[in-house]
Amino acid sequence: MSGQGPEWSGMAKLVAQVYAKSDAEPFREPVDWKSLGLFDYPQIIKKPMDLGQVKRKIEQMKYNSIHDAADDVRLIWKNCMQYNADGSDFFILAQNMSKKFEDKFGKLQKDLDSKSAANGGKGNSSEPTLEEKRTFAKLLYKISKEELGRVIVDLDNKCPTALTKNSAEDEVEINVDHISPTAFHDLMSFVRSASDSSGGGRKKKSAGSRPNKKARTN
Repeated sequence: MSGQGPEWSGMAKLVAQVYAKSDAEPFREPVDWKSLGLFDYPQIIKKPMDLGQVKRKIEQMKYNSIHDAADDVRLIWKNCMQYNADGSDFFILAQNMSKKFEDKFGKLQKDLDSKSAANGGKGNSSEPTLEEKRTFAKLLYKISKEELGRVIVDLDNKCPTALTKNSAEDEVEINVDHISPTAFHDLMSFVRSASDSSGGGRKKKSAGSRPNKKARTN
């Protein structure tokens, strides 16, 4: 567990800023589903999360990385959008909060990277372990075709050397060892969140619709 260093002071400040926004009021504390009469809430939302809990976990150094903390913040918006109808006030509010958070979190990471480069180029994101790489590769098979496409596009922009394309066979191979640490942790956060929301299996519209994409760790 880690809670020290510039990345953690930056993350704590970011979460505090989100918490302080007037629009964040519904997300500051756990959903009081009993008082609100939302008796189906525990059946639909399996892992409740709120900004107050994220703040406390950061203060108590219960996260292994700022990416883990970001995952919990993302879970707050995901839970809200999962429970509330698409297009409802709460759904739209969660969407907007999510976009603002991702913008700020992206800026935080760029700031940390630039400071790291100025201090000798040592990356703030730790080099992923072999176990993390294997987990990432396994999770790619649990996300939807659309989500996998997003991973491919992101890698094509950030780490094109991590992709081996075979247009003749409509195949794209991901070499996890060629993904930069920062990009890896960003994508790991995304695929973890996507895998959790997919129910543990890639959705297929019809037989044979699954794209022929591979991931390897050498």
